[in-house]
Amino acid sequence: MRILITGGTVFVSRAAAEYFAARGHEVTVLNRGSRRQSEGVRHLCRDRLEPGLDLRGGGFDAVLDVTAYNARDIDALLDAVGDVPRCVMVSSSAVYPETLPQPFREDMPVGPNVHWGAYGTDKIAAEQHLLARMPGAYILRPPYLYGPGNEVHREAFVFDCAEADRPFFLPGEGEMPLQFFHVRDLCRLMERILEQPPEEHIINTGDPRPVTVREWVELCYAAAGKTLRFVRVDASVPQRSYFPFLNYAYHLDTACQQRLLPDVTPLAQGLQEAYAWYREHRDLIRRKPLIAYIDEHLGKE
Repeated sequence: MRILITGGTVFVSRAAAEYFAARGHEVTVLNRGSRRQSEGVRHLCRDRLEPGLDLRGGGFDAVLDVTAYNARDIDALLDAVGDVPRCVMVSSSAVYPETLPQPFREDMPVGPNVHWGAYGTDKIAAEQHLLARMPGAYILRPPYLYGPGNEVHREAFVFDCAEADRPFFLPGEGEMPLQFFHVRDLCRLMERILEQPPEEHIINTGDPRPVTVREWVELCYAAAGKTLRFVRVDASVPQRSYFPFLNYAYHLDTACQQRLLPDVTPLAQGLQEAYAWYREHRDLIRRKPLIAYIDEHLGKE
């Protein structure tokens, strides 16, 4: 296929570009050229919001829109590409209101979520614009994405703590559940959709089994080959000041995804892959001052 991928230089979009190129597809990436480009792809150095952008001569069989954050992004890209047989947008689980019963299902109403704010409502608008203009498009709603290439200071933060042989400061008893999805599995799912388009057009993604915060940290330390010691942190301390996730537990129903992609990467294996990448690319991590806060306000023990 001739595939257009928005972005192509950071985590999910880069992973998608490299995955589809390695699978023998003709991949074009659309970005502003501010970062190193992947090998084996064609680079269009343009801004999707650039007035008059015309990509209709590209002959694309599919568009993978990984970088749409609002309705304007959707309109600009669809205006530029014109008619295209397939489109898959990577949205977010942030579109579900926190007040709904869990696990969230695709047939539930979307709406504002107090934890995600404008990010979630902008994603809702992007989804709605896409389906209004292209009813046959597909929308994927992932939970937390992880794996090689993740520059966000999440698992990398735990790897930092593990390598320094630090105790880990855990929110409460560490029972809050988290749901993850390996970035390669996201790419595999997009490939299945392009090759055998399913009837469902909105699909939750994620490992069917959530893990607790404690389990996730244990797996991160194990991936780094380190022994773990926990320090419990009281709920009065703002969680985001010392821990990389919101104090918000949610669970997606992934039954539709499981029919399309019954096998997903085990979390332990995925974190081992993430740590191997981290060891070679630690300078790319966009670090937050979490350790500085811990040392100043919580102590090292």
